[in-house]
Amino acid sequence: TLDTLPLNGALTKATMADALARIPVVEIDPEGTFKYILLRVKVKDGDVHKDIVRGTTSAEYHNHIFDKVNPAMEALGMECKCLGGGKIEHNSQDKKLRVFGESTAFGKADHSVSAEKLKSAFSDYEITWSDDKK
Repeated sequence: TLDTLPLNGALTKATMADALARIPVVEIDPEGTFKYILLRVKVKDGDVHKDIVRGTTSAEYHNHIFDKVNPAMEALGMECKCLGGGKIEHNSQDKKLRVFGESTAFGKADHSVSAEKLKSAFSDYEITWSDDKK
């Protein structure tokens, strides 16, 4: 019946928001210095979004990370936008993360935002950031 339509729509939006909530805020390699990008992921045709950090030593260029993450997010019904990039130095032994640098393709991410995201996943780490290139 017609009166169930808004409910079905709401369930779909709630399901999408739930899917968005389940996307990990941070996925980075456990060790090394590597490229990273800051992404804004949002529900397609929705206004709910969250910013996530992705970084890996396997990416020669920042766009390689985006090219891997974007299809995975699209498969979940999400849209991705790269907000910029840089590098992360991950020292798991000393529990330190350093965020710096920039992406030629995407520009410099707001490293202060990236550092806050990293703190949510690595609460027992010392996390620093700078706008230095190296």
